[in-house]
Amino acid sequence: MYRTHTCGELRISDAGKTVTLAGWVQRTRKLGGMTFIDLRDRYGITQLALDATAPEELSSVANSLGREYVIQATGEVIERQSKNAKMPTGDIEIRLTKLTVLNEAQTPPFTIEDESDGGEELRARYRYLDLRRNPLRKALELRHRLAHEVRNYLDSLGFMEIETPYLIKSTPEGARDFVVPSRMNPGQFYALPQSPQTFKQLLMVAGYDRYFQIVRCFRDEDLRADRQPEFTQIDCEMSFVERDDVLEVFEGMMRSLFKNVLGVEIANPIPRMSWFDAMDRYGSDKPDIRYGMTIHELTQDVQGHGFQVFDSVEYVGAIAVEGIADYTRKQIDELTEWVKRPQVGAKGLVYIKYNADGSVKSSVDKFYSPDELKAMAEKAGAKPGDMLLILCGPKRKTQTMLGVLRIEMGNRLGLRDPHVFAPLWVVDFPLLEWDDETARFYAMHHPFTAPKPEHLDLFYSDRKEDLEKVCANAYDFVLNGTELGGGSIRIHDAKVQQRMFEVLGFSDEDAQYKFGFIINAFKFGAPPHGGLAFGFDRLCALFGGQETIRDFIAFPKNNKGRDVMIDSPSYIDQIQMDELFLKSTAETPEEQEKKA
Repeated sequence: MYRTHTCGELRISDAGKTVTLAGWVQRTRKLGGMTFIDLRDRYGITQLALDATAPEELSSVANSLGREYVIQATGEVIERQSKNAKMPTGDIEIRLTKLTVLNEAQTPPFTIEDESDGGEELRARYRYLDLRRNPLRKALELRHRLAHEVRNYLDSLGFMEIETPYLIKSTPEGARDFVVPSRMNPGQFYALPQSPQTFKQLLMVAGYDRYFQIVRCFRDEDLRADRQPEFTQIDCEMSFVERDDVLEVFEGMMRSLFKNVLGVEIANPIPRMSWFDAMDRYGSDKPDIRYGMTIHELTQDVQGHGFQVFDSVEYVGAIAVEGIADYTRKQIDELTEWVKRPQVGAKGLVYIKYNADGSVKSSVDKFYSPDELKAMAEKAGAKPGDMLLILCGPKRKTQTMLGVLRIEMGNRLGLRDPHVFAPLWVVDFPLLEWDDETARFYAMHHPFTAPKPEHLDLFYSDRKEDLEKVCANAYDFVLNGTELGGGSIRIHDAKVQQRMFEVLGFSDEDAQYKFGFIINAFKFGAPPHGGLAFGFDRLCALFGGQETIRDFIAFPKNNKGRDVMIDSPSYIDQIQMDELFLKSTAETPEEQEKKA
């Protein structure tokens, strides 16, 4: 072994021991005749000390050290004269007797400190150096701890961890698949799984009534802070269960994770809200319930007063924002421009100021009396000192816009504390979504989600209006405005599954080609079953109090899906292309250069 202890291990109780440490040089300092070296490994930092009486050979090695050199140091643990209460090892230092350079290092392109001077792109290019910094180390330690706790909890309830294939059949429903050409089957392709959905259902048919895995999944979609082309799920399935059985098990898992990892007690039981209530009150199917500011409909209150903008729309809704009645005209104009951005999509913003003295002021006060304006403000929950923000248009679109505005105001007013946790189950989603452009229904979740039992009659109706009323036996776990997990009770009856394919517009041939294996499996006695999957990367980020998941993934991609460290994706040579029976219409950089 190159070391007897780690750099975060030694304490004052170890004084007098002769030890050997190994790690990276964080920094060196000279003070008078003394030389100090901060030695770092993943466990912490220990100070090494060398005084003016040290042998010349030892001093020469110490003076040659640069940042990030890999060294081995031997010496006696002594009490520090100038202690550092901010370091766990701050009471001691090592009086050096031997120093060996194990590997020299070039000067790193950015400082390996908690607050680095390197930009995001530079640190991504040298990710292996970035991973030496404490914030990323702590993020990966948290990820490990969460995975360990998940496995312990599920194992204690009889769940088996079973791996499923990465090379599967492409089923182009939902997000775009990543595909892999098959050399042994010319012209044919595997797909990388967007989730192990069909396999976990087949495991239920096989009798493995409690399955889970912490599994890699793949989706070829545009990226943002909480998305990566490859991501990790806690994937779970159970047999002989109803919805409440599933929710009870995974409420328990979340309470266990919060308590054992963060030392936090969360709501017990976790509240539940229907999808319709979530949209009506929060304008989102993943509402942040840490604060109020809920949406209130004002359609009947505002129409018929001669204001054409309100009179001509389906829906008028408002949120009451606490304590901003003193907003200036400039601030209101800025907010109006903000809601007009494409990301929100509003055409304008109407406001009602409910001033601290009880008076009201509005951008539409020539159409409404002060009493009418005050009644609207109070209906939406406003108090003196608050301001009502009003949007209008098609109902669901306007609610969604108000939901986005609500989140923005929550951020501006500091209401979204990352250290406060408000979990929620959202239930009773619509089963189907109608798309006017393609004139067909799509599954809101996936084609294997069961309708609620009480809606089966509607599910077998030929009327579009009836099918739009069918609710899924589905549920999402939402935390602080983020959908952290989702699942459903699955269809286990082959006839119901066939009806689902029919409603989704699949011909019998299409359904058999894409899903024949699961249709046939259901004919051999499929048990009632259901499950869910949690986004593990998002879970780690929320537990770590961060918006982005990238710091909680060892080697993430950027917003263009590239790994700039290894320069991937990349072109493959013509030999590989020929072996895979592929031809590319894309030009290589060399071909582009020749054209230029």
